[in-house]
This record gives sequence, structure tokens and C-alpha cells, in this order.
Amino acid sequence: MSAFTKVVRFNSENDGTYYADLRDLSSEAPGPGSQLTAYKIFEDLLSKCNAETVTVKKLQVSQSPPLWTKPAAALANPGQDILINRYCAASYPDYEAELVFVTSRTCKDVTEREAADAILGYTIGNDLSCRLFQMPKHGGGQFFYAKAFDNFAPIGPTLVSADAFPLSKARMTLKVNGEKRQEADFEADMVFSPAAILSFMSQGTTIPAFTAVMTGTPAGVGAFMKPKQFLNDGDVIEVSIPGIGELRNKIVFE
Repeated sequence: MSAFTKVVRFNSENDGTYYADLRDLSSEAPGPGSQLTAYKIFEDLLSKCNAETVTVKKLQVSQSPPLWTKPAAALANPGQDILINRYCAASYPDYEAELVFVTSRTCKDVTEREAADAILGYTIGNDLSCRLFQMPKHGGGQFFYAKAFDNFAPIGPTLVSADAFPLSKARMTLKVNGEKRQEADFEADMVFSPAAILSFMSQGTTIPAFTAVMTGTPAGVGAFMKPKQFLNDGDVIEVSIPGIGELRNKIVFE
């Protein structure tokens, strides 16, 4: 099960920033004056530690998905060993199971409705990341460098057409050495739909045909586990989505 159901981020009446899990998907976003069981940091919400009862002052909700790119050299095949050099191995390598969509045509300035018609199909991705370079001190406030290393974007094993893939009923699981680490129910967990992501990223920007777009990862990455669990030499990562298949890759430290 996911570590949360429906999260809000808000300012409390004492001007602190908190995270809360509404749990009920049908519940409305809380208004000012609502009392919630909340957490100062997101990791505490995931582990259900250090809860406080606080009063909502103002919601802080992102209106747009965060974006970054991976270069073509980051692509890797299903079944391929992911070779990681000493530099990356010492930089807290981690996994992120993700649904991937592929565009069917060149897009620019498309609406969500137009974007939905520009999705060729869906596959599986693993957004491998060196967490050291996502830290402000080491990453300069951006995520590109942490995720752009060679073979840090394995995808596959099949591409299922948008018409044949029931997104609202889809589920995804990631295992490391057979241990389940991540699980997602797309209907419950997805914040931005593929069409919304494609529409947003196409504004003022030409998105080439056959671009592969990762859509975000659920709870359970190694960086947020207690204790933290980063990838090691020989680890086997398996990401599966029924109907698409299983993306399997082995980590090999050079």
C-alpha cells in the first residue's frame, strides 16, 4: 500500500508549514480554520512520526508539475545491466518507478484535450537518481544533473497503445532484490494526468514526436526509508505494470 492517500501542504496559524494526509479521496481540500493531524516534514508523514494537531491558515498547492530532462545517453534497455562508476556509486544512487508515455506527434502549445490525442502509448520507466546531487548544496537547486548520468533511464519492455491501456485501473510495483519497495494505484496516486503534463511542457516549447515522458514516482524510494536504502552493486530492480510487463535491470558498480 502507498504510504499516503491524498496529501495537502499548508501554512498553519502559527505560520509553520505542514503536510497532512486527508486519507479520504472524496474529501474536499480543507479550508482556513480546519484542524488536521499533520507533520512538519514529508518524511514524517510517510513514516507517521511526530504528528501534531494544527489549524489550517492557507493551503500551498502546486499548480504545475515540476519538469527536468534526461539526455538520450541516459536511455537503457530492459534487461540491461546499469553500469555505475565510482563517482555515481558514492553519490547515493536510488530508484524511482514511473509510468512513461510516448508522444505520437510533434507538439507545441497544445491543450489537455489535444495532448490526450498526442499520446502514442505507455510503458515503464525507472528514473534512476543520485540523491547527493538533489541536495541544494550539491545540485544548485535543480535536479537535471542528479538524473542525467548514462543509462539512468531504463524503459520498457513493451509499449501499449493509449486505447488499449486502462490508465484509471492501472497499478505499478517496484521490487529491489524481490523486496517490494513501491506500489501505486494510478487512479488514487496520480497528481497530474499525462495529458496535463504534456500540455504544460508544450507551452512555448516544441516536444518532438516519440518523446518519452516519465510521470512521477510513488512513495517508497530508498532516500525516504528508515534507515535509508540506496542501491548497491548487484541489486536487481524490477518494476511491473500489469498489461505492460516487467522492467528488470541489475545495478553493476564498475
